[in-house]
Amino acid sequence: MPSDVTPKRTRTDDVHARLRADILSGRLLPGQRLKFPDLAAGYEASVGVIREALIRLAERGLVRSEAHLGFQVAPLSEAGHAELSDARLQIETLVLRRAIADGDLAWESRLVAAHHRYERTPRTDPAAPDRPTPDWLIAHAAFHHTLLDGCANRRLLAMANALREEAELYRRWSHPDPAAGPAPADPNLPEEHRELLDATLARDPDRAADALSRLINLTAGLRLDTGAQALNP
Repeated sequence: MPSDVTPKRTRTDDVHARLRADILSGRLLPGQRLKFPDLAAGYEASVGVIREALIRLAERGLVRSEAHLGFQVAPLSEAGHAELSDARLQIETLVLRRAIADGDLAWESRLVAAHHRYERTPRTDPAAPDRPTPDWLIAHAAFHHTLLDGCANRRLLAMANALREEAELYRRWSHPDPAAGPAPADPNLPEEHRELLDATLARDPDRAADALSRLINLTAGLRLDTGAQALNP
């Protein structure tokens, strides 16, 4: 099981967190080229630190690297969203079942704390109501990462976390599909996450997997913003 000791944050950790927040909040756009001189100046970091942070983001599906072209924010497409959602349904529910089987009391405690932070963190700022706040993005991701973190198979866990990171980007640039009829107001409804937490703490893998599948399907039912697709090369 992972240690409860929190490692010391590095400069790369800080830049990685800031870049991630800027990508997920829409400050850096899908398909946008990420140029080292601009990033080094904007984030007040060396090119080496920027490169390491971008490599980590690429491993999580938020950034793409191409030979001779450098890095760019991951481009988005409806086909890519459908493929991603299918993969999440298969992998994340499997990892959640393993987490419920493997997780210990310390994991449960971390999960309860992560949910409390998620539930109490405001999602939007009145000054920018169309964008999730960086604090909410961090709290939401932390809850889902902690949920799966009980899984003892770290390779499976890494795969699931990478899929979740990419899904966060699609969520930012998507909206409900009117053609699908009346839809839930928000795929991040607090009651859905509470049900997921309760089922997990009850060590009920079927109920927990069903709750997680519902959340994934709600996100899968969103339609990609036309503007986001137009940004892609």
